[in-house]
Amino acid sequence: MFSLFKGKKIFITGDTGFKGSWLSLWLSELGAEVLGYALPPERDNDHFNLLRLDKIITHIDGDIRDLNLMKNVFDEFQPQFLFHLAAQSLVRRSYKEPKLTFETNIQGSVNILELIRMSKSLRSVIYVTSDKCYKNNEWLWGYRENDNLGGHDPYSASKAGAEIVFSSYNDSFLSEKENLGVASVRAGNVIGGGDWAPDRIVTDTMLSLINNKAIIIRNPESTRPWQHVLDPLCGYLTLSAKLFEEPKKYSGSWNFGPKVESIKTVHELTEKIINYWGKGKIKVTKETNKPHEAGLLHLNCDKANQLLKWYPHWDFDKAVYETARWYKEFCEHKPALQTTMSQINEFMEVK
Repeated sequence: MFSLFKGKKIFITGDTGFKGSWLSLWLSELGAEVLGYALPPERDNDHFNLLRLDKIITHIDGDIRDLNLMKNVFDEFQPQFLFHLAAQSLVRRSYKEPKLTFETNIQGSVNILELIRMSKSLRSVIYVTSDKCYKNNEWLWGYRENDNLGGHDPYSASKAGAEIVFSSYNDSFLSEKENLGVASVRAGNVIGGGDWAPDRIVTDTMLSLINNKAIIIRNPESTRPWQHVLDPLCGYLTLSAKLFEEPKKYSGSWNFGPKVESIKTVHELTEKIINYWGKGKIKVTKETNKPHEAGLLHLNCDKANQLLKWYPHWDFDKAVYETARWYKEFCEHKPALQTTMSQINEFMEVK
């Protein structure tokens, strides 16, 4: 199915980000002509820089809030596929910078939808939001695509808002385009190599291990649906191909999360990383006046399982092992491109 992408023009927002860099490299390896549009990487060690991805794909520095610049780049490229991943993606940062978060995640997404509305070349659109777009009732069962949207913190609320805007554009404009398929996608907590964003448990854990410091965890009993970055990306690619072939059948909203067995606490995840790393210790801290964060959240993925035949390739243990291996090889000064491609290739060999 992925052979469909060979020779196709693909526009990716957020290619300098964690998920965006993995997706851009993967699509390039599949033979696609990839154009990435995003803000410059924030850190020297960001995955985009370590891969030297600007030598592999075409990249344009730009902000999705700048519609004029983005439209000029988009119109000149005339892509058939679009993957929208650019976002302010950190819950804690959203408390510090709520205006930036809403402007990026809602107004920036409106700009993307304007590109889609006016495009004559697009055939398939993947519009990435988050599992945190759901109104979190802290219940035990997974959220389905038709459950209520909401958000306590600015990040979650901005993602719910992005979903509402998507639905409005789809109902008002995009559904009228006969040969265009559009889907919003919601993934769980994604882990993998090359993520250095602050206030993320894997990043904090790896930096502590690399610097021989105790791993500080704030909410050890909070549960999350942990999955390796390649699993939801595989879902996005599968759905994108289906949208290209049968646009109206597959348009809508989709969840891509791990199996129930991969829903683990923050403490369990940290212990597993330490086990694969070979050393390390955990220190639990109690915060005062801490911002609200969800305690229990996971997705129901029956729709993707049944209609796309998509299932996670890597279970919790494998996801954590490959994540730890990536950072270990980074510390051993192995080329990030080599490690990343070896994991993509191994993933694609799974039947």
